[in-house]
Amino acid sequence: MPVATKVREVHGLDPRALPEEVLTSTEPLLLRGLAKDWPLVRAGLESPRAAIDYLRRFARRDAQVAVLVAPPQVEGRYFYNDALSGFNFHTERPPLGAMLDAMERHLDDARPPSLYMGSTTVDTYLPGLRDENDLDLSAHDPLFSVWVGNRTRIAAHQDVPDNIACVAVGHRRFTVFPPDQLRNLYIGPLDLTPAGQPVSLVDFAAPDHARFSRFAEALAHAQVAELGPGDAIFIPSLWWHHVEGLDPFNVLLNYWWRRTPAYMDSPMNALMLALMSVRDLPDEQRAAWQEIFRHYVFEPDADTAGHIPEDARRTLAPMTPEVARELRARLLQRLNR
Repeated sequence: MPVATKVREVHGLDPRALPEEVLTSTEPLLLRGLAKDWPLVRAGLESPRAAIDYLRRFARRDAQVAVLVAPPQVEGRYFYNDALSGFNFHTERPPLGAMLDAMERHLDDARPPSLYMGSTTVDTYLPGLRDENDLDLSAHDPLFSVWVGNRTRIAAHQDVPDNIACVAVGHRRFTVFPPDQLRNLYIGPLDLTPAGQPVSLVDFAAPDHARFSRFAEALAHAQVAELGPGDAIFIPSLWWHHVEGLDPFNVLLNYWWRRTPAYMDSPMNALMLALMSVRDLPDEQRAAWQEIFRHYVFEPDADTAGHIPEDARRTLAPMTPEVARELRARLLQRLNR
């Protein structure tokens, strides 16, 4: 899949003091060597088994984790079945120690089963790992997660939080697209997804350009980043990203955080409500609601509520935790009618 543009690289960053211009970038950034001094990275450079042994030092071996399992023929592409009524994998919940044992057992297989432990909280399942392998993002209170698997191809999707993903073991390829490429990526169902987020239906390894004719336009806007051990990538909120784990054993550690108050709900909830209550209105009513959303949500200005006394504006005033709680309670009451 030819992609001409590479993600812009940044070198020489201090993992203990990442500049705000990196953490607030509106473009993806390849942070070359950001985690190169992590002991897990050094263990992985020694061998995959050394990395597995290192992880075993911290693993709560009895703690069950969610592992996606698929037959060799899917070649690591965790996806739908042909009818889009289910998936080409199943989920098992082995102890973390057993998952690591299985990864080691299949390291030398020519065609191993596909095994993938997705986003798993580091501090819960690998207590102590963070003490030796960490970036200083404490000011942003990020969620710190680990991803472990063999060769994988994760369909293009987007996440609401900002994201720094650090390759600790193996190599990964990220292909990223700006949010405005939604139409050209042919996104699948919103409410039946392989791992929580809607995904592109395009197989990046063999795109069907006849079926997905606009995908060529998406590729014209794509950027690619090849990451090795110790490299990291910053992915801004809502940028689409297709992720490939390229080696027989891959470990990624990532940080997610939002630059919004904790009381703000996910905008996906608003989208689902709009699909239920706005999309299928008569054309003239839908156009009226489009203007209402423009006025109150997408283009508010000083005149939007300027004619209302400040102490009477309530939800039209800047949102506060108290007003958000009241609004949420009112919405729940209406939805549960």
